[in-house]
Amino acid sequence: MGTFIEKLRKRMSLLIIILAALLLELISAYQYYYTHDLLETELEMRAEGELMMKGARTKNALNMAELVLKDHLWDVQQNLAHPDSAYSTIRRLGSTSANIRGSALAFIPGYHAQTDSLFEVYARKTGSTVDVRQIGGPDHDYTQLEFYTRALATGKPTWVDPYPDDKGAKELVASYSLPVTDLRGKAAGVLGVDVSLDWLSDTLDSRHIYPSSFVILLTEQGELFLGPKADRVPWGTVEEMARLINDSTVSRTLSNSGRSNLIHATVGGKAGTIFYANLKGYPHWQVAVICYDNEVYGQLHKMRYKVSLFMLIGFLLVGYIVWRHIGSLSRLSKADRERERIGSELHVAQTIQMQMLPEVFPPYPDRDDLDIYGTLVPAREVGGDLFDFFLRDEKLFFCIGDVSGKGVPSALVMAVAHSQFRMASVHESTPARIVQTLNAASCEGNESNIFITLFVGVLDLPTGRLRYCNAGHDAPFLARANGAWQPLDVTPNIPIALFDDFHYTSQETDLSGGATLFLYTDGLTEAMNDRHQQMGIQRIAEGLVSNRQAT
Repeated sequence: MGTFIEKLRKRMSLLIIILAALLLELISAYQYYYTHDLLETELEMRAEGELMMKGARTKNALNMAELVLKDHLWDVQQNLAHPDSAYSTIRRLGSTSANIRGSALAFIPGYHAQTDSLFEVYARKTGSTVDVRQIGGPDHDYTQLEFYTRALATGKPTWVDPYPDDKGAKELVASYSLPVTDLRGKAAGVLGVDVSLDWLSDTLDSRHIYPSSFVILLTEQGELFLGPKADRVPWGTVEEMARLINDSTVSRTLSNSGRSNLIHATVGGKAGTIFYANLKGYPHWQVAVICYDNEVYGQLHKMRYKVSLFMLIGFLLVGYIVWRHIGSLSRLSKADRERERIGSELHVAQTIQMQMLPEVFPPYPDRDDLDIYGTLVPAREVGGDLFDFFLRDEKLFFCIGDVSGKGVPSALVMAVAHSQFRMASVHESTPARIVQTLNAASCEGNESNIFITLFVGVLDLPTGRLRYCNAGHDAPFLARANGAWQPLDVTPNIPIALFDDFHYTSQETDLSGGATLFLYTDGLTEAMNDRHQQMGIQRIAEGLVSNRQAT
């Protein structure tokens, strides 16, 4: 009776510890991910607020130039017949705004009989001085310039993308121009202004949402033309950010509000999120900001580490108290207690291990395009074989593997590999990348040199296209509809957890039209009969043929 009560107490104590650990871990994980989502939402709001503010400042300056030009259009039209009046008109236009560095009135060649064929009056502002002169001529053929050709070709106001000004002090300018007609509606030329953008550098460098964040401006075609000052952010980092925005192969998503695009990437050696959007209206320049993960989630990660440490101390303390309590009640010999403890733990481990694997077959009874069956019989209480599968986005993700060795060490590695497969497959659909992720995680701290053979496949159910990656595992058998069993063509590669720099490759085949794929571990090939003869590949092939013919 005493032995039964002691066993019951041991099991209840163990169960309480496991349940308490699971409960605390679930609470901690929920708090972590809930807080992470809140920070992510706040990040999006702050980043889009930054884009809106910097975009509005930029657009206001451009709108000011547009209004100035349109306000002087009537004055220009009234005096088109008198070319000398263009000098005073352009002088007034050039002195209206602090951001206007130059203004021009470029006539269609031959519009005035009394002037040169190329006649462009240009006003250049330097400080408080405005210099006005005629610059048209063979060495300055404005009819080939974009501000002139585009305005006449479209018949509408137009912005020319920013460029370094070469008419005076070197600075970044953008030209705005519009076509000019005389009072009879005849095309006379183009009126334009050069707007300085150098002041935008100070605007981009002010009031950052995070200390390391910075803002850049790009043209509609993605050409970088303005960023933070080089003494705050290396220009190579700025160019790297612009390249990511322009790279069509880089994965990006739409923000929850739909106002910007997001790119999760590493810029300047640090992981972060890029937010970018086009300015409202014309021109369709792009404004982008980057926020680094260590500044967004840094405090959350520190809190997570501290909570995990406190939980570990609590578990150790509770375990010590329970161990002392059980020890005070123990009346059995040390050998009996040890045997019962090990037997109980192995039983729990076996139960947990088997529950990790799929148990219900058929797993998807409502589908007629897929049929799966799997089973695992460990050689000991626990073992290192594993298999798993799940559906995501009409794709079947599956794996089968075999950990080197047997017993508890292999079972622990198997549990970790099973969990890593699930985590790696949640956001990744390429088998080679899944295997690469598992290999990198398994190599880390693998002082026991335990390796895993693994086969990972991703089956696109609508098309029957199978992509797979083999890591030193036995090649599966494949039988197509009304066809013979044949080993699947696989690139052997090497097992995972051996070399973290090994590059794994994916392969493809077609499983449509009633094809069958048979996967197994070496536990089947090495199984022995009563005469100590191993099953072997040949007997497996013969068994597959006979069973298929029987059905």
